[in-house]
Amino acid sequence: MTDSKTALLVIDAQESFRHRPYWRDEDVVDFISKQQALIDGAKAAGHAVVQIFHTDDDAEFRLDSGFVTTLAGLKIEPDVIIHKTRHSAFVGTPLEIWLRQRGIGRLIVSGIRTEQCCETTTRHGADLGFVVDYVTEATLTFPMTHASGQVFSAADIKTRTELVLAGRFARIATVEQALGQIGLAA
Repeated sequence: MTDSKTALLVIDAQESFRHRPYWRDEDVVDFISKQQALIDGAKAAGHAVVQIFHTDDDAEFRLDSGFVTTLAGLKIEPDVIIHKTRHSAFVGTPLEIWLRQRGIGRLIVSGIRTEQCCETTTRHGADLGFVVDYVTEATLTFPMTHASGQVFSAADIKTRTELVLAGRFARIATVEQALGQIGLAA
């Protein structure tokens, strides 16, 4: 790793999700393609790649389950692996200290799930003073049903996430924009 001031956060891109009842395959191939482009681009530029895994007491997310591993199809050689038990990757983990010790001030956020751990980590990171690029196309989520019975598609959820993050907590970026910004942020 070089003296880069940028880190790519790959949040919860793990096999655990394949074992959840809401898992859908429709968007997975595109997600893996976009996520891999970010990983490869960050590595090529010499920037930190942080792999974050969610762990908890649910069967699929227990460390001893065998599912807390990189999502099949992704190739990643992270600079550090962080295990978290909350939605924000900053709560109860050494992430902030690790980033600050390396002088990192810009984060590129990607991973699973768009509106949960990715969004929460983005908000928390911005509140801690990090500049954040949120790469929606390199996030994955699944349809959700509101208490009223209205179904929100993955695309609906991604649009809503962009709406609430843009200009407040993050710059919404494509893979290409984020990779271009990485080069400028060093």
